[in-house]
Amino acid sequence: MKKGKYNNYNKNLNLKAKVLRKNMTEYEKKLWYRFLNEYEIRFYKQRIIDNFIADFYCPKAKLIIEIDGEHHHSDKESKYDKYRTEILSRYNIEVLRFDNSEIKNDFHIICEKIDKAVKTRLQKLS
Repeated sequence: MKKGKYNNYNKNLNLKAKVLRKNMTEYEKKLWYRFLNEYEIRFYKQRIIDNFIADFYCPKAKLIIEIDGEHHHSDKESKYDKYRTEILSRYNIEVLRFDNSEIKNDFHIICEKIDKAVKTRLQKLS
């Protein structure tokens, strides 16, 4: 595993992360272009951390935002998501998860939750 500027990462995931950046889901695009892209603290799309690709990552706040589609509701995916969160917590990274339906129906509330989480994390880490 190579030590990257922001985190440890598996360089074998570079191509996959690049493809995911270019092919964001409808809900990832909405969150990125209508909020995170111009947020006051920098977020990155499809950031590799350890052996995972986070949908959105804010290194300053050590915060990951995950947008979960339908497949995340299966037992297998739910267990994998929990495992992934446990590994990422070892890097002192917090993971926020939102369903597609939350992005679709409660967008402004989600943005407020993200803003609050970033500010809380920045205070905690300072």
